[in-house]
Amino acid sequence: MTIDLRSDTVTRPTDEMREAAKNANVGDDVFGDDPTVNELESYAAELFGMEDALFVSSGTQGNLVSILAQTKPGDEVLLEEQSHIYYYEVGGLSAVGGTIPKLYPSNRGYATPEQIESVMRPPNIHFPDTSLFCLENTHNRHGGSALTSDQVETMADIAREHGLRVHMDGARFFNAVVATGSSPTDYTKHLDSIQSCLSKGLSAPVGSIVAGDEDFVARARKKRKMLGGGMRQVGIIAAPALYALRHMRDRLKDDHANAKELEKGLRNLGLNVWESQTNIVVCDISSIFDHSSEAINRLQERDVLIVPFSDNLVRMTTNRHISSADIDTVLEIVKEEWIEKTE
Repeated sequence: MTIDLRSDTVTRPTDEMREAAKNANVGDDVFGDDPTVNELESYAAELFGMEDALFVSSGTQGNLVSILAQTKPGDEVLLEEQSHIYYYEVGGLSAVGGTIPKLYPSNRGYATPEQIESVMRPPNIHFPDTSLFCLENTHNRHGGSALTSDQVETMADIAREHGLRVHMDGARFFNAVVATGSSPTDYTKHLDSIQSCLSKGLSAPVGSIVAGDEDFVARARKKRKMLGGGMRQVGIIAAPALYALRHMRDRLKDDHANAKELEKGLRNLGLNVWESQTNIVVCDISSIFDHSSEAINRLQERDVLIVPFSDNLVRMTTNRHISSADIDTVLEIVKEEWIEKTE
């Protein structure tokens, strides 16, 4: 049986989600009369402590409508230098929104006030307006690192001092909530908007939530329509998303525990492994292989799937379908294929 550690996006819906989709009460969401979508958005708004929420097809779409709803063409958007919005979202903020990314440095996603200040432009007729500050929690390219609510508050406060709105790419937001023992509102009270994915560790088949105040969500809803995201009888996918949001958050701690066991096991094999806070494990294979593709291919031949993170790094992501026994199996295969065969 294949052990798939490529991403938590490979999670399949539960039987309860499939049943919810089968029995969903539906309507035309563009007219606002899909009762299941309305229930999902109402529940999400309450959970996030926001005035309103919007169901979107994906995290990428959610981030893009959030940017479009809070900027104008020519504006500058501050992004962490390794952020998903900058790296993996096809340049949509520029191609569609006409905005300019400016990157700030961080320590695993957390930027000090001094680091944020260092990229702020002074008022000048020649410079673009800087209107939006974006942060990511958990942070994918920093190995699933989780910001605390205090860190988010510090970053948001300095951004607001400069008149910027604050958006969180919370694709794995509930991993951060579980890892830090916080509540969702501990974070969202410092934000103007948030995007949170339901189809990763929460295991829904489709969809993300965008949340903020009523005016923001109204603008985001119109931007979603412009992007082709005005969906019709969409309760059929909102129903499993609602189930995921209600019932699948607490189980993320199991993914975190398995990731920690994987991290420890790889380190015991003599490998250089990043500290894992949530469900992502990043391993440096440069001491064994010339390129990450060699490491990946060795495991794929034994039905273990992982992904490259760079020429020298690989990423393994635990999820609902990975058990503690699977972690033991992976570690044994790594020992055989990476350690023993290269000694």
